[in-house]
Amino acid sequence: MDFAISNNGGTFALALAGTDISTDMGLRTAVIVSLFTDARAETDDELPAGDGDRRGSWDDPQRGSRLWLLAREKQTARTLERAREYAEEALAWLVEDGIARAVTVTAEWVRTGVLGLRVMIERAAGGRFEEMFNRTLEAA
Repeated sequence: MDFAISNNGGTFALALAGTDISTDMGLRTAVIVSLFTDARAETDDELPAGDGDRRGSWDDPQRGSRLWLLAREKQTARTLERAREYAEEALAWLVEDGIARAVTVTAEWVRTGVLGLRVMIERAAGGRFEEMFNRTLEAA
């Protein structure tokens, strides 16, 4: 069981049920944390202009995704491909830990400056999780 996370207009916060924190028995919270927590950039990754911080968590620099590297990228097919690769990389632990049989991500431009990621997970115990997540990018 995880704490539930709500999406309030593109920002994420703990979901509340009255004055209590809501819980989530599904994969949604794990997917949100995996996609929208910044993993440390690889040594050969090009950092966004003006950003010298390679980011990443102090306790596990690989937790999260490298989607933040796309913050100032142009809306191209190559940027979509990188977004898909970064998202699948961030969610690969679900297969490695036996939670999922497969994880597939598709990326699309929802509108100017907004990247859409459709996450499809085949659960190891059966069943399927599918949800669309949006990430706003800065103007390049």
